Amino acid sequence: MDILRFATAGSVDDGKSTLIGRLLFDSKSIFEDQLESVERTSADRGEEYTNLALLTDGLRAEREQGITIDVAYRYFATPRRKFIIADTPGHIQYTRNMVTGASTADLAIILVDARKGILEQSRRHAFLTTLLKVPHLVVAVNKMDLVDYDQQVYEQIVDEFATFAARLDARDLTFIPLSALHGDNVVERSPNTPWYEGPSLLHHLEHVHIASDRNLIDVRFPVQYVIRPHKSTDPELHDYRGYAGQVAGGVLKPGDEVVHLPSGLTTTITHIDGPNGPVAEAYAPMSVTLRLADDVDISRGDMIARPGNRPEVAQDLEAMVCWMTPERQLSPRMKVLVKHTTRTARAMVKDLHYRLDVNTLHRDETATGLGLNEIGRISLRVTQPLFVDDYGRNRLTGGFILIDEATHNTVAAGMITGA
Repeated sequence: MDILRFATAGSVDDGKSTLIGRLLFDSKSIFEDQLESVERTSADRGEEYTNLALLTDGLRAEREQGITIDVAYRYFATPRRKFIIADTPGHIQYTRNMVTGASTADLAIILVDARKGILEQSRRHAFLTTLLKVPHLVVAVNKMDLVDYDQQVYEQIVDEFATFAARLDARDLTFIPLSALHGDNVVERSPNTPWYEGPSLLHHLEHVHIASDRNLIDVRFPVQYVIRPHKSTDPELHDYRGYAGQVAGGVLKPGDEVVHLPSGLTTTITHIDGPNGPVAEAYAPMSVTLRLADDVDISRGDMIARPGNRPEVAQDLEAMVCWMTPERQLSPRMKVLVKHTTRTARAMVKDLHYRLDVNTLHRDETATGLGLNEIGRISLRVTQPLFVDDYGRNRLTGGFILIDEATHNTVAAGMITGA
């Protein structure tokens, strides 16, 4: 059974947490004691109904203000598929949290309040999801019950959003009218929207095709750890040398010829060991251990690829970054650490080309720095070569984070656009 990771996004009070609570409740994925706790808290707060948003908004500040502050992860499953949900905040000051939640998502649900239409934050999150190359986008027009399930209101929002999305790189765009509070078109099709002929939200989540989203062409295996057991009681383990890591792209099989980077030496895979024993093939995002025919000097941060299909080996990178710290600004000549796959290296920001206004998509080329939650294009110079792909081709080998050398805090998330 495959896993679909999806994130919710949208403006404040569009009903993201309520929608997830409704999904969990209607798919019978919550325990009785959880439901009793939510019912008790709802009653204590004087609410006339069970507030399903409390299933995800667990922080006291979130419950007091009725907003989402941190990314909340929830898990549920249906007979067809397993799901990992990232409930991301809507406030502009928590854009960095939204970027974190959506960076690993296969699908993003952008909620739009039917009464308010498309707001600034709706556009911001639509742009961010396409910038992060989330393959599938669902626009959920929520609170249809508050506009009497008016088809004209829904179609007006669809037209406006489709016009804005035409300027973005949105590959798969789906629109669904729903009411998270009452459950219309969330798990079951609603009789209140007879004019809507599409599937319910859960039906779409169960059937959206994600297998082709993974890069199964470019073999990329960043080495995370070298395993040498040296167990004297087991002669086979005494000479065991394995290279552990997570497959970032392509398909690996015993007998395949591979190349080690940075040395450029070629060898052959003899065995692939998984958590439960040998496996016949490995593909993203499996974590495995490779055993090779030759003793090659391989260590953490190195890359295994195909001889005829190698990543770019580069020290100069062009990238889009989202700045994530209020303590300091990104500025030219700034020194940072770059964490890319399993390799960490020192780097310097050579230049800031422009700051991007995510609402108008205007490029401010006069900008001298990036502040908290701002996005821009930069040039990086790294002290050691990195093995990279364009972010649009491989999100794992095309993404990185920047780390403050002094505090070791993560200060930015980046997407490589050129090397």
